[in-house]
Amino acid sequence: MSNNCGTLFVVATPIGNLEDMTRRAERVLAEVDYVAAEDTRRTRILLRHYGISARLRSLHEHNEEAQLDSVLGLLEQGESVALVSDAGTPLISDPGFRLVREARRRGLPVVPVPGASSVLAALSVAGLPTDRFSFEGFLSAKSAARRKQLDALSAEPRTMIFFESSHRIEAFIADMSAVFGAEREVTVARELTKTYETVRQGALGEVEAWLASDPNQRRGEFVVIVAGCAGPAAQPEAVVAGDDVLQALLEELPLKQATRLAARITGQPKNALYERALALKSYKDNK
Repeated sequence: MSNNCGTLFVVATPIGNLEDMTRRAERVLAEVDYVAAEDTRRTRILLRHYGISARLRSLHEHNEEAQLDSVLGLLEQGESVALVSDAGTPLISDPGFRLVREARRRGLPVVPVPGASSVLAALSVAGLPTDRFSFEGFLSAKSAARRKQLDALSAEPRTMIFFESSHRIEAFIADMSAVFGAEREVTVARELTKTYETVRQGALGEVEAWLASDPNQRRGEFVVIVAGCAGPAAQPEAVVAGDDVLQALLEELPLKQATRLAARITGQPKNALYERALALKSYKDNK
């Protein structure tokens, strides 16, 4: 690849409060040759606020595949491109993954310009463990499929982060309460950094009732943070059985194969067994 190729900048923009734009992001957006935007109309309004005039190109989930060669061609010709989403950090439940992957495959420089992220903003004020967490994004729009997805996550020990829309938030929390149990702790962050920002923490059953009682709290954009499962203490017999199976399988098979087979034998969730297998292997290696 020529040293004269352009750079793809992945630029975070504010999620609501326009004061959250970093100076570096503002400079990069003003200097690049093109800005690839999820919604050019929204991005044009944002750029106008900062007095930035830029050549915009549309890149969203429906045209990303078709736009790949065009944008990559610009980079290979030495043009610089900034990738932005409608709000926050690009690629987090937003388009751009294919572009970044292909740019890296072709040896083109890809540079992050970090900034606002609703995921980390919500996690920082959730009051739930932050040492280990999993981002699950949007689940299915249909309740039956969503409950199946939640059931697969019911034994997940890490704090979990979800996105949800205003017209599904009430049903989403109700499904979560039914699958995880009404006592599981949750934090719902609504309209972060905006005028009507709300952060509500409590048991799932309590938050479900709160949403049902106030239609205003069902408006806007939501990040839902849920406590991980404390299952090992609640189901000691199942864990002991799983440990026995895992220990036997780990003596004969690689870790992933042992986990997969243990899940089939015990019926326990594969992700929980994998975490337990790592712990057992680490303990054995350090004895």
